[in-house]
Amino acid sequence: MPPPAPSSPPSLDSLLAAAERANTQRSYAQALRHFEQEWQGFLPATEGQVAQYLADHAHSLSIATLRQRLAALAHWHGEQGFADPTKGLLVKKVLRGIRATRPIQVQQAQPLALAQLQQADAWLAHQQAAAQTEGDKVQALRHARDRAMLLLGFWRGFRSDEITRLAIEHLQLTPGQALVCYLPQSKGDRLNLGRSFDCPALPRLCPVAATHAWLQLSGLQAGPLFPAIDQWGHVASRPMAAASIAPWLQKLLHAAGIEGAAGFSSHSLRRGFANWARDAGWDLRELMAYVGWKDMKSALRYLDAGGSGLQARFAQALGSDAVADTNHPKKAPSPS
Repeated sequence: MPPPAPSSPPSLDSLLAAAERANTQRSYAQALRHFEQEWQGFLPATEGQVAQYLADHAHSLSIATLRQRLAALAHWHGEQGFADPTKGLLVKKVLRGIRATRPIQVQQAQPLALAQLQQADAWLAHQQAAAQTEGDKVQALRHARDRAMLLLGFWRGFRSDEITRLAIEHLQLTPGQALVCYLPQSKGDRLNLGRSFDCPALPRLCPVAATHAWLQLSGLQAGPLFPAIDQWGHVASRPMAAASIAPWLQKLLHAAGIEGAAGFSSHSLRRGFANWARDAGWDLRELMAYVGWKDMKSALRYLDAGGSGLQARFAQALGSDAVADTNHPKKAPSPS
């Protein structure tokens, strides 16, 4: 549910600070420091300076990082009322040249398959039950939190920052029925209108039941839904860091006996759900609305091509004989 309205009007500074997400502010500040202090550039910058900056870091920084640096420079010039040098033709040509000389394939996170989700959930459930039997409250708490975070993160296709910004006071949980998560801010919500994410109860691997069990065991009634827990079992008032979700998932999957755990990242939950939904027959527009993608290009980046079923799909179109011919090619006739 949305947060209550503040009792007093916010200050001008607080409104200006709230206009940008903290992560964006930090990344922009870091980019500007790199341009001014490390590269010894000058602000406001010229188109030629920006082009030379790109050329000097063409092979030391990734394409994504270079684009982020350009965004920071564009933002600074816009805020200060200067013309944006990053939109110049020279800058665009240099960036195209860098892409042409560095044809690097974009690395995608490995999607978490449903069978792997089930294996990790079963391991967590077993470990939590064992910890409670042995009176190990610390591990019982941690496993309960991890199970809720794993299942909710998968079935809602949450990003790592969305997982860590979930707050208990913004939840509507009805055991056995549904869970509604409200986020005041999320990626793509430029007007900060907030958005509610519905999650139904499921017959198995249920995120509603797991979240309810975690709240019952922890006794938490407010604050972050997934807080940090130290080695003594102290539940922190701060949430887990978004950057910790990837190593957390890798460690969990490795402990659950899933091979190649190092190949997973925080996007694996989101990609795993997207691929499951596609295989389950979801319409792409329906999937986009559920996850929160604004354009089809963003959605397609998360979907695998489904290579394992390609042969069967081609065979269905060509006729059943195509499969037999592919698997058992006919021998050439012997010369008479």
